[in-house]
Amino acid sequence: MWDGRRETRHQERKKVELYLGLGSNQGNRELNIEHAVSMLNVELKTPYKAISSLIETEPWGFESQQKFMNAVVLYELELPEGYNAEAEGLMILEICKDIERRMGRTGGPQYDERGERIYADRPIDIDILLFGDNKIDCPELTVPHKLMYERDFVMIPLREIAVQAGDDVIPDLIGDQ
Repeated sequence: MWDGRRETRHQERKKVELYLGLGSNQGNRELNIEHAVSMLNVELKTPYKAISSLIETEPWGFESQQKFMNAVVLYELELPEGYNAEAEGLMILEICKDIERRMGRTGGPQYDERGERIYADRPIDIDILLFGDNKIDCPELTVPHKLMYERDFVMIPLREIAVQAGDDVIPDLIGDQ
């Protein structure tokens, strides 16, 4: 006998690991990273799964008196089976950029006359490093992050967190250099 409740079919969900790189070289750098992670927890609607140790590094791509504090954070997102990786990636990118703006970062990327990126001091920088095993290549977003392999401040905490999380996708992407 029907009891008046409508049967709902739940769409199958898939767990997708999202690795974000965070950096700060203005203000209280540790607190900036902690605050950004708290905001990400809210915006991504899930607490992080793992976070690396903080490492202090020299600026990359520009000169500054202020060193950076860097970390990598891992989120495990539940997305619908068959999700659109580019669309989801762009939504995540917008969340990251919004948090950067709310924390005081101004302006978008700037480029010199040769088309080279100009880097500057910033209270927070959030980069999408890896998004599951997805490959995204559109004007706004490249995943895996195209410069991560050149940056020890990304690769050292990324390797640390991959070991913590027992990630089986990461070793193929980052190697064990």
